[in-house]
Amino acid sequence: MGLIKSEGGEAFCHGTLTTRNPDAIYFPNADVFKHPHDKMPKDFAKVQKQVAKKKKGAISSLHENSRDAKRLRRAGARSKKLEKLAAARAKAYQPYLQRISFFQSALQAISTPFTIENVQALVQTYLDRDSTELSTVQSERRSGRPASTREDMLKQRISAEANEYSSGFWIPDITDTGTLQNLKNWNGEWLSLNNLNFFRIAKDGTKHPSSFPPKGNS
Repeated sequence: MGLIKSEGGEAFCHGTLTTRNPDAIYFPNADVFKHPHDKMPKDFAKVQKQVAKKKKGAISSLHENSRDAKRLRRAGARSKKLEKLAAARAKAYQPYLQRISFFQSALQAISTPFTIENVQALVQTYLDRDSTELSTVQSERRSGRPASTREDMLKQRISAEANEYSSGFWIPDITDTGTLQNLKNWNGEWLSLNNLNFFRIAKDGTKHPSSFPPKGNS
């Protein structure tokens, strides 16, 4: 683990990002994937409560073709649909949340904006986080045996992130004082990132403003 200095000369550690599950992200805030539409249980529970109140708790005695039974089925179907959408959304956000969480952890002791050189050093540290595991997986594979699912996944992730970095890696603009402070105070929720400025930093040092959420290469 090494040290990098910010513009103000403060040192911060950079090393390998670890989690209990290499493919999962763990945050202390259980609402990390909170979204305005992610309220499926409440919708169904509300309908269920209304029907129960109307029937004085005797929901099990509803006729399957009654108005209330149909209403409950519609609410249940809608809840399942929203659950699937929320799961897909959470899966799509996860890599970005992991990325931003890493940068947040790395700058907790920093109070001055980063230089472009230090941003690049931190990005490279993040990109290298899978290198040790990939080497281990490859060394443990017997000669002539096909690559494991884990090995393929690591290679794909490393390649995709390297390609992104060549044109512009999407991160909070930690060269900006306001964004630096807001990122340090980030509560881990996806929607709370809308008060940060983002940019794309390329391997050659070029950068350009970006948006939240990220859209293509912009």
